[in-house]
Order: sequence, then C-alpha cells, then structure tokens
Amino acid sequence: MGFGNPVRSDDAIGIYVIEELKKIIGDNDIISILDMGTAAFEVLFGLKGHQKIILVDAVINSNEPVGTLFKVPAEEVMRAPQDDPLVFLHGMKWDQALSYAKKILQEEYPDDIQVYLIAVENTRLEVELSKEVQEAGDKVVQHILEDLQISVN
Repeated sequence: MGFGNPVRSDDAIGIYVIEELKKIIGDNDIISILDMGTAAFEVLFGLKGHQKIILVDAVINSNEPVGTLFKVPAEEVMRAPQDDPLVFLHGMKWDQALSYAKKILQEEYPDDIQVYLIAVENTRLEVELSKEVQEAGDKVVQHILEDLQISVN
C-alpha cells in the first residue's frame, strides 16, 4: 500500500514506489499492489484477506536528512483508536486506520505489517520528487522485492 498526494512533491513517494513495483511485478493473484493516495480509510478494507502488508509513506519533521529511510513494525506507528464517530465521517490517516482495523478485524487482522517511511521536507504543489527522496524510494522498492523474494532479471 503506497500513500501520498501526487501533486505534493515528495509526499508522493508512496505512490512512486507502488508504480515502480507494478512495473516489475505486474498484475497477479498473489500480491496486491494498492495505490492508496490520501484515502487511508480504505486501509480498513484493504487489510482483510492478506497475510503480509507493507505500507510506504512520507514522513515530515523527522529531524533526519531528506531521503532517510525508516522501516518499522506497524505497531510502532499506530495511533490509538479514538471513539469519535466523526473520524469515520471526515476521514483519517493510515496510522489511525490501522488501529481501527485491528479493533474491527480482530483475528483477521494480519500479523505481519511493516511500514517504510521516507523523510521529506518538500510538500509544495509540484509533481516532481526530489532526487534524494526518489533514490530512497528506489531503495524501498529493492527492499520490498527482497522481502517478497522476487528476483528481477
């Protein structure tokens, strides 16, 4: 699952990674490659039926250099669910959606969820990724291919 806004420069890194994976892996019945855009609410439905989930997104204000790559278990970045009915009416971020999904799916919630975050600063109204962030995205693509044991000729 790749997250990001395609017209907000480096915020689109999750979408870039997803597009690159689609070029390499293509469509198949084993791996779902999902462009989540900015609609994290769909995380609730995208998790069901999957054993392993890999999420990719930008992180701002990390106090690390642009392009720094973080890989963390989802449990480390999940935001605790809040019993606020307006969250479902007005949207939420993926970290909140994971918490809700865990609460709703219970035993169907996947055990293996990893999150790749790439440090960004530029979220201006642009469609180009910075060189550092794109290079980090390419590294994430390679890490995911290795993790899924997919070799590229």
